[in-house]
Amino acid sequence: MTFLRNRAGYILIGAIGLAIVAFLVGDAVSAGSPFWNASQRVVGSIDGEDISIDEFSPKVQQNLEQFKQQYGGLGGSQMEAMAVENAWNNEIAEIILTKEFKKLGIQVSDEELFDLIQGKNVSPLVAQAFTNPQTGTLDRAAIINSLKQADSNPELAAQWEMMQNEIERQTLQQKYTKLISNSVFVTSLEANEEHQNRNKLVNFDIVNIAYSTIPDNSVKLTDADYTAYYNANKARFYNPSENRSFEFVLFNSAPSKEDSIAVKQSMDKLAAEFRTSSNDSLFVAVNSDVKVPYTYLGKGSLDAQIDSVVFATPVGSFYGPVFTGNSYKMAKVVGVQYQPDSVQASHILLDPAKLGGIAPAQKLADSLTKLVKNGGNFAELAKIHSVDGSSAKGGDLGVFGRGQMVGPFEEAAFSGKTGDIKIANTQFGIHIIKIGKQFGSNKRVKVAYLEKGLGASSKTQSAAYKLANNFFNEVNANNFQELAKKYNYKVVKAEYITSMQGFVNGLANPRQLIRDGYAAKEGEMLGQVYQMDNGYVVAKLTEVSPKGILPLEKVKKNIEPMVRNSVKAKMIIEKFNSAMAGNASLEQAAQKLGLVVNPIENVVFANPIIPGVAQENKVVGAIFGSQVNKVSQPIEGENGVYVFRVKGFNAASPLANTFKQKQEMLVGVSQRTLGGAYQALQDKAEIKDNRVKFY
Repeated sequence: MTFLRNRAGYILIGAIGLAIVAFLVGDAVSAGSPFWNASQRVVGSIDGEDISIDEFSPKVQQNLEQFKQQYGGLGGSQMEAMAVENAWNNEIAEIILTKEFKKLGIQVSDEELFDLIQGKNVSPLVAQAFTNPQTGTLDRAAIINSLKQADSNPELAAQWEMMQNEIERQTLQQKYTKLISNSVFVTSLEANEEHQNRNKLVNFDIVNIAYSTIPDNSVKLTDADYTAYYNANKARFYNPSENRSFEFVLFNSAPSKEDSIAVKQSMDKLAAEFRTSSNDSLFVAVNSDVKVPYTYLGKGSLDAQIDSVVFATPVGSFYGPVFTGNSYKMAKVVGVQYQPDSVQASHILLDPAKLGGIAPAQKLADSLTKLVKNGGNFAELAKIHSVDGSSAKGGDLGVFGRGQMVGPFEEAAFSGKTGDIKIANTQFGIHIIKIGKQFGSNKRVKVAYLEKGLGASSKTQSAAYKLANNFFNEVNANNFQELAKKYNYKVVKAEYITSMQGFVNGLANPRQLIRDGYAAKEGEMLGQVYQMDNGYVVAKLTEVSPKGILPLEKVKKNIEPMVRNSVKAKMIIEKFNSAMAGNASLEQAAQKLGLVVNPIENVVFANPIIPGVAQENKVVGAIFGSQVNKVSQPIEGENGVYVFRVKGFNAASPLANTFKQKQEMLVGVSQRTLGGAYQALQDKAEIKDNRVKFY
């Protein structure tokens, strides 16, 4: 009791402290997001600003959708890697440039922003959205009307906010670019020097001994040779970002001959059913691996071999199955139409959310359609009912070609005829479309299309996985090469793989392997059999190359050819020095060495190629800095050792227009300076990249 009484204060303080900790921890746990988990959702940090996966993922997805539209296809690991990289670079640029803008006092005032949105100097972004396609003039009334509608339309207000932010961002960047561009200049001396470099000619005689004349096996390299070359060229070994090297064995699961026969038999059976099918759209929807819209298609929409046939055969024709690419294909021509290239149309857009749901909106659309067909004024009805920005123009959308509207809208607008009123449902709402003028005419074909890919059967995949799994269970970090050789498996090297790389030669979809590789230690086996699109992989992490100047042991293997040439250069220089002893002429030295003197004419400094030999920057630089008729010392080049004698220079004609030369050079200087300024900001910023944990 005495012990407790004497220490009651300490005990009370400790109890209070524990209660506070328990309260904080309990509150965090009850909220479902413990504070220690916050860092687990950080993709990276840029100059102290954390980027969470929750805010980064939508940006990646947006980039991915843009890439799919731009490049087509369904994407894949490489396209996803591009999207992640693009989103990350945008984050870096946004953060470090925003800080730099504030530091330099660069800003966009409210007056400037007003002018860019609705004033005299409208931004190209606004102009693109509100220019009349028929007249080519900016519709300022439509801008004002859209801004007014945004006050009561949250969706439109959000669109305007996005556009305003983008206008502000672009304007800040333009100001920064202008600031950088105005900070550089080209002097008259530089302009004349550039003119001389591109037009002054030199004629010379040269003797060279290529490194290839000395057999590699005759050159014994020492540690001192490696060290000397490494110390003289350290700057070459700067590694801008961490990378890793792997070695792996791929157990290929490509379709076997039996798999191919099975797919062909399956397609022959489907073809017989397809020919007599009474519901073509349902048949292809159920059986085809590739979903082609069951609608009228333009020429070039299908595989080239199928496309050429279906556009040359009448309705009811059947073609296939044929094997092209990596799949069997067949098609039935269902219909042929001649449709316009472009259409002028108007529409009334109804928002179901504002009308109590789809059913009331559809009912209103039917009523308005009936009213228009009975003589109602479409333009006036559009002004009253349409929630689209075109309502101020009576719903007029101008002239548009294929690919400019969403699918259902395009199908309705292009499949009708002038004067038709059609209804189309899209993600934007319900459209009542009035088809105006139509321009041009092209043949379009409605095709029921069926495609089956040639894939590996479960038996083939199981056999490949069994081999991979057996190897994985037996192999370890010390016997990888030896065991692979025992079973006659090919070991493939994947070198200098960056953390966010979306491809590895020979592997399809290697992201999980790369992620695990960045969590492993050098020399470790990776902890699973990896399933790729083309097989199963067992891999080992062989090397970790950190960011910065790599140590000699990391680059020793790669610099061996250069070190060998450096040693060969010393041997060749000794030969030249011996042959030139006693002030021998170039011809005498060449004769002693069994070589010939090559006359070279009309070489310019800006294009340092020695005709018939190679590009040799160092040698050509030495030639332009030499005296006429003086035999040079041996010069170590990229491909060999050279001795030369300048015969003469042909001076360039005087620069006719110094101002023009300076302006041309200034463009390149400005671009390089801008790029250099941004790179300097990026190098200075503290960037932590954790993306490999998430992608």
